[in-house]
Amino acid sequence: MRDALDNPFSPGSDTIPEVWAGRTEQLSDWRDVVRPRRLAGLAERGRTILGEPGLGKSTLVRRIAQEASRAGDWVTPQLRIPAGSDPLKLVADAVLKLADAAGLAASREKRIGDAISRVQAVAASGISLTLRGVDGPEPYSALTELLIEVGVAAVSRGQVMALIHIDEIQNITDEKALSQLLIALGDALTHEIEVNVPGGARVSRSLPIAVYLTGLPDFEDMAGARKGATFARRFKTTTLSAIDDEDLAEALQEFVLEGWEVPDGGGTTHVRMDPDAAAAIVDLCRGEPFLFQLAGEQAWYAGTSQTISADQVRQGWRGAQREATAHVERILERLPARERQLLQAMAELPAAERTLTRIAEAMGFKKVTDAGPTAQRLDTVRGIIDRGKPYSFRHRAVEAYLTSDWPNV
Repeated sequence: MRDALDNPFSPGSDTIPEVWAGRTEQLSDWRDVVRPRRLAGLAERGRTILGEPGLGKSTLVRRIAQEASRAGDWVTPQLRIPAGSDPLKLVADAVLKLADAAGLAASREKRIGDAISRVQAVAASGISLTLRGVDGPEPYSALTELLIEVGVAAVSRGQVMALIHIDEIQNITDEKALSQLLIALGDALTHEIEVNVPGGARVSRSLPIAVYLTGLPDFEDMAGARKGATFARRFKTTTLSAIDDEDLAEALQEFVLEGWEVPDGGGTTHVRMDPDAAAAIVDLCRGEPFLFQLAGEQAWYAGTSQTISADQVRQGWRGAQREATAHVERILERLPARERQLLQAMAELPAAERTLTRIAEAMGFKKVTDAGPTAQRLDTVRGIIDRGKPYSFRHRAVEAYLTSDWPNV
């Protein structure tokens, strides 16, 4: 009971936590919009999920991929793009695996064999194929061709999707590689084929392919500058923000009402959580999925009894304060100096006086408009503030760090 093997909380981006909180809008978008529309042959854009570290971008799409896999869909692994790597090689290898899942590798059709061979060359050489001027289609064209074949195979199976998830997309700094990758994915998303329908008619339909890109907010600038309107037409971007306290409390309600079931000497028992303990976790994490999981994990380890108390939550959090501090400091350190300056100026003002005029004055600007573009980026691109009347912090952990003794308890 309450040991490492039973702990249902999982801080970090590489696991899907058992205690899931929020993101119902994005999960519903997959279940109610993306998957049914693509299966029905209707056009639907790919999805780009952006946000600051710790907001659960990768975990969210891993959850979507898990649901897709359980439904029988063909799903790539999470394709995390390391800085400086060749993304076309990674994606080509994943597309080959999708082709194998679709049974294309066993096909005797020459066009499919040729398409697989061309993508195998991309998987081996990546963008360097283009740089060397090798005869034949460019890498993006080969990828698109095989993705289309995968989509056609999915249509023939019926009620099967092909889902591609590319993570850390902001790490693609090679402009040509990014352009080719986005064009390949976008062309596959917009490709239509003709199919027979009852009555003998032929109609056009889109392929059952879904693409999710996840990464830091910086990617929106990169994609917008390099692909412009074409990217916007093919991908819908969502910038994640903190999770509402109500959603976090709902995620802990099973602990409070019934308890969390755990093994116990060949049988099972339940670990409960005092209402005050659940409220303490919600208060400490400030809407951050990573900190929510971290607070829950440490509270679980802070005792061995069947009930997690508020004192145990605080005791566990003391051991996590350093990690919570480092988490927020990493977010602030990666911001340009002027953006950090605006946040600091905003934090030092009383909440009711956080107007652009007062913030610009605190920053030492003679004109209010000098602070406008910075405030706009912190709102629309990064999702850290909300330019209401007055301005407010959307990223509540950043606000707490700048305006109080948090995360100290």
